[in-house]
Amino acid sequence: MNEAPIDRLLTLMARLRDPDRGCAWDVEQTAASIVPYTIEEAYEVADAVERGDRADLRDELGDLLLQVVFQARIAEEEGAFRFDDVAEAICAKLIRRHPHVFDASGAFLPPERRPTDPAAIKAAWDRIKARERAEKAITGKAEAAGPLAGVSRALPALARADRISKRAAAVGFDWPDAAEVLAKVREEVDEVEESLGAGEPEAVFEEIGDLLFSVANLARHAGVDPEEALRRGTAKFERRFTAMAARLAAEGHALEGTPLPAMEAAWQAVKRDEKA
Repeated sequence: MNEAPIDRLLTLMARLRDPDRGCAWDVEQTAASIVPYTIEEAYEVADAVERGDRADLRDELGDLLLQVVFQARIAEEEGAFRFDDVAEAICAKLIRRHPHVFDASGAFLPPERRPTDPAAIKAAWDRIKARERAEKAITGKAEAAGPLAGVSRALPALARADRISKRAAAVGFDWPDAAEVLAKVREEVDEVEESLGAGEPEAVFEEIGDLLFSVANLARHAGVDPEEALRRGTAKFERRFTAMAARLAAEGHALEGTPLPAMEAAWQAVKRDEKA
């Protein structure tokens, strides 16, 4: 019988980590040292999805899976847990968090016992997660109990701001509508301007943080993922800047040394071309 692909991957990872016959680079890695690669691979998955490149998505998902297998192998060598324990844990969590789909054994519930209201399902999911956070706090597996506990500090800052604000909003601490948040954004812009005028670097730092947090809240009220919006905004700038440089080069101008008005004129021309 042929070996299952996941089993082959686990075997390959174990061989790469072999102290005597494996890869020297793989052997010297630790759980902490490969974290940056894990984060990078997750973003590359997101990029492949955004571009709609299914072949690349397949490859990037493989790279991300490798990171999971790598971490699990290191943990197994330390005697902490194995890959199978990771898979079992997520299976148990999925069953526990979907009581409207599975019974305690993981068997499907009959259709008449399954709720169909997405809002009710989401509310039940949030209650289950809140209960899990409270249980972790009691057992010492979380920093503290509370509505904001458990939001990973490893998240990108904008994504974490979005998660934190959603938690606060879930208990009623929120602006009534997007217009009120927009007013808050304008208020924060004014405070940034004031601190810049006063020449207070620490205040500028703090006020820009407040401004970004308010913008994350505005995105939430508008139904926009702020992390995705920023990625797209950055990609748009990258595309236009590259086109601007190419336009100037075609006219015989190097980007470095080109006066700002000339760059601005080329930038506006690129924007017009996109809309044409």
